[in-house]
Amino acid sequence: MSTEDLLQAQLELYHHSMAYVKSAALRAATDLLIPDAIHRRGGVATLSDIATETGIHPTKYSHLRRLMQALTVFGIFSVEGCDGDARYKLTFVSRLLVEDGENLCTQSPIVRVLVDPLSVTALCSIGEWFTDERASAMTLFEVAHGCTRSEMTAKNGTGGLFQTGMIADSRLVMEVVLKEHSSVFQGVSSLVDAGGGHGAAAASIAKVLPHVKCTVLDLPHVVAGAPTSDNVQFVAGDVFEYIPPADAVLLKWVMCLWQDEDAVKVLRRCKEAIPSGGKVIIFDAVVESGGSQNILLRETQALFDVQMMRVDGGERDEEQWRKIFTEAGFRDYKITPMLGFRSIIEVYP
Repeated sequence: MSTEDLLQAQLELYHHSMAYVKSAALRAATDLLIPDAIHRRGGVATLSDIATETGIHPTKYSHLRRLMQALTVFGIFSVEGCDGDARYKLTFVSRLLVEDGENLCTQSPIVRVLVDPLSVTALCSIGEWFTDERASAMTLFEVAHGCTRSEMTAKNGTGGLFQTGMIADSRLVMEVVLKEHSSVFQGVSSLVDAGGGHGAAAASIAKVLPHVKCTVLDLPHVVAGAPTSDNVQFVAGDVFEYIPPADAVLLKWVMCLWQDEDAVKVLRRCKEAIPSGGKVIIFDAVVESGGSQNILLRETQALFDVQMMRVDGGERDEEQWRKIFTEAGFRDYKITPMLGFRSIIEVYP
């Protein structure tokens, strides 16, 4: 290696090793409501404006400057001027983090779900999980914390935080789907959102397509916390045991939670629930092949795949999807890529 190659390799190594700092800085901006602070100032704010709006302690003013500088380098905010004259502006990314009540598609809640200290800690135990014989029958999360994710959620009461994050994701995804891909619901008069949480996706469908009878199926403790709704019915149950009959079953961002054996079980329950002319609608990632030129997409999908090791889940490429569809008894499928890292998959019995 030349000196230049050696130093470049070290630079890349340090960059990858400190990638968690980027996530932590984003979480800090979200928790401090910095995007809202800039939004309240008309979309442009000085450091002093941000400090005033967020209640930053005076002793942390210089630290706030460093945080904003980093977030600007990362592309979360943009800046005009420098030093004392710097004025920070929202970018397309940080506009998604505004939580002023008018932005129904705010993504701040999902940032708090993804940048979760418990999840980060679990990922730091991958080496032990891979090599320790005692960990062979445990999830990565169990190895790190001594209990399952659901047990931890029940213990520390963070289930509401998770559901709020899923609602935020559903609102944005469904806005895109219903605006650009509403034909996926053509001919559907009834739909069950299996594992649909508090019903944000189903509510979006029912609002735009009122002729579709929407039902949400989820575990009893999840349904118990769901809001009352005039156009969405909630059913307490288990997707592994029974799914109510409907023209279509929606599986939004849940298949990545399960290994193939469990995913096939759920798909078979879906097949039992729909008529011969029905279908299963899946919103999930279809991992890009190595030939894709979209580096951001490929890296995001790879990150999610490793992230799902926490609960022993994972992402799938098209061949892996085809395998579980066939094993579950389905005859055909159609993949429609969406903007972002997920696709619409229609599966036919």
